[in-house]
Amino acid sequence: MGTTQLESVPEPKYWHLRTVLTEALDSEFAVGEVLPNERDLAARFGVARATLRQALEQLELEGRLQRRRGVGTTVAPPRVGVDVGTRRQNWPGMADDDWQPEGCDRTVPPAAVARALEITSGDTVHTVRRSLMSQGQRVATELLYVPDASVPGLSAIDAPSAAARARAVLRELAHRDLDGQERAVELGSARADEAKDLDRLPGAPVLVLTTRFVAEGRPAAVSVATYRADTCRLTFGDSPEVEIHHGPERQAS
Repeated sequence: MGTTQLESVPEPKYWHLRTVLTEALDSEFAVGEVLPNERDLAARFGVARATLRQALEQLELEGRLQRRRGVGTTVAPPRVGVDVGTRRQNWPGMADDDWQPEGCDRTVPPAAVARALEITSGDTVHTVRRSLMSQGQRVATELLYVPDASVPGLSAIDAPSAAARARAVLRELAHRDLDGQERAVELGSARADEAKDLDRLPGAPVLVLTTRFVAEGRPAAVSVATYRADTCRLTFGDSPEVEIHHGPERQAS
């Protein structure tokens, strides 16, 4: 790679560097490729390492880069679409569902979930754990809370593995007629356990999508899905699959 010197520009130097780096990511690097070290990058662009770090941090916030433990800074994969609309309404675990079941236990759900399910506080429910993978890394985790009344045909779960137990609950839930879904999304911070699962630091930004499934006029299940905020984008069911990277003027406004 040759040496590129930055011209004098009125905008902050790190922001102009961010634009130059974006162009380099699009033309020179593949998804998952490790970037050169900071010393080499700073020399290539003729900037101080502090300026380079600011630009890299901005690109990480925008989801273009990822800092992976033991690997370094890599080019991030395309963002995962998070459908927050209500146009598509399916039970979890249907054929086009990319989530992978990992386990199922009986637990007491959080008080807010118990209220959403309209069950007595302290009652236990089936809690299915699932994860969503992209480019070989976990980008989201989900806890699906299913009360006994929603899976009346489910006998004692004696499946040989945790994932098999989860699939058994999902299959039984899918036998019911789905009336609809109610969804809410909010920005939050990763707790210690969530950060570990998502390979992030505690406090990293996450998107939390809560879905209540309704069958026969009553709540049948509640899903709480936590997404890495740097790897996803919100969609509304009928949005085209387009990816637009706004220029620095739009980003800075």
